[in-house]
Amino acid sequence: MNEPQGNPRPPSVPSIATSAPSDPIERSAPATHDSPSPADPQRHGSPAPPVSPTGLLIIDKQPGFTSMDVCAIIRARLRRAGAPKGVKVGHGGTLDPLATGVLVVLIGKATRLCDQVMATRKTYATTIDLSRLSTTDDEAGVCTPIDPTLRVSREDIERVLPQFIGTIDQRPPAYSAINVGGRRSYELAREGTPIELAPRKVEIHVIRVETFDWPKLSIVVECGKGVYIRSLARDLGAALGVGGMLTSLRRTASGVFSIGRAVTLDQLPDRLTQAELLPIPATP
Repeated sequence: MNEPQGNPRPPSVPSIATSAPSDPIERSAPATHDSPSPADPQRHGSPAPPVSPTGLLIIDKQPGFTSMDVCAIIRARLRRAGAPKGVKVGHGGTLDPLATGVLVVLIGKATRLCDQVMATRKTYATTIDLSRLSTTDDEAGVCTPIDPTLRVSREDIERVLPQFIGTIDQRPPAYSAINVGGRRSYELAREGTPIELAPRKVEIHVIRVETFDWPKLSIVVECGKGVYIRSLARDLGAALGVGGMLTSLRRTASGVFSIGRAVTLDQLPDRLTQAELLPIPATP
């Protein structure tokens, strides 16, 4: 878009310029008194409003970031590339700061798919320590070892797993983002307020033992919306009569989006444009 060259010189006043204008367009343009039309913002030099990008990013979230941290970083990179200040960025299912793996980030009109993406089946690879308990059901909390004489076998584990498959009642961790009386549960728990969240109906489709070497149990879990893998670790340990706390969690799939399609934030450019986004799928 051409920038305005200033007000045209009135033809009755002789020019006192000692040299011709350097812009060839300005040299050849006839003088005119016509005013630009107010309906044409480009003739006034007003830039067209930026177009909001739309699409998806499949992020391999690294530990230490919250899901909203990732969204904020992506929003900043989009804005640096010229996206509107209010560009919408959301995600299709929270991952804890200690967790890694697939985080579906939705941008622009794709944010309308948030509920659909959240409702899809998720797959997790996780490791559970059966020799310890934790106030947060993972390594972020205060950990307490159990009686060192307690042991279970793989056969014991395989025997109790079926009770956690299907539609079950699951009590969320006290350290979760669930709203309790207008405040987050984890805020109350950090203050020492006793929290006992009500169980919720969730669906777990598959639990498969990958490896077991006391006290470390590695499993793969396929589940629906709202399942807390930390709670599963805690409850599995309780059913076995031992400890149970999460030591690692990696989401390997969210609906049709697998870890093989994911990229880390470090692999994305500092200025994100429409060209880097995936199109909105017909079925998330």
